[in-house]
Amino acid sequence: MLNSQERAALKRMEIPPGHLNIMGYVDESEVNGPGCRAVIWVQGCLRECPGCFNPASWSFEQNQIVSVDDLLSKILANPRNEGVTFSGGEPFWQAPALAQLAHQAKAQGLNVMSFTGFTLEELQRADAPTGAQALLDELDILVDGPYVESLAVHTPDSLVSSRNQRVHVFNPAFRDRLNWASDQMEIHILKDGSRLITGYRGQMNLTE
Repeated sequence: MLNSQERAALKRMEIPPGHLNIMGYVDESEVNGPGCRAVIWVQGCLRECPGCFNPASWSFEQNQIVSVDDLLSKILANPRNEGVTFSGGEPFWQAPALAQLAHQAKAQGLNVMSFTGFTLEELQRADAPTGAQALLDELDILVDGPYVESLAVHTPDSLVSSRNQRVHVFNPAFRDRLNWASDQMEIHILKDGSRLITGYRGQMNLTE
């Protein structure tokens, strides 16, 4: 169950139905799941894991409020996107809207995966975040478990960032496509000239 501080953090989001509070978005990533993918980093996480690659995503204050429909259009606008990955922050604190987005993306032929600091077992419990099972039902792949700095993995072929994390393949079609590497970085140059660095070894930064 959530304590009062955690409930207050979630309340600060106050996201309209059908919308998400996100920190960042990128097309054509190849280090956040199989193939070429859109990646959505949601805003807000309660764990504050030491060594987290993305501490700027911890705050639950509103950052970018985007509708599910607008995000879907953005994903589909790039024909190289084979799928979409949810990261964060903690995706399962915004599970209802992500489940909606995932369902619509899959209807367009895309695959969907998510990272989470929860374990699968926690997400299947009665006290899991609202909408957790609905989002699980839409996923092809889930990488679960918090990042544990003392268990960090730094090898070029690792699918996870720390040894406690697990890869759950819900769609058998992807059993032979587990070919991303957590210990790699990408640098994306955005249209406004800013850079987005993604991948475990590089903290995700948006710089002018």
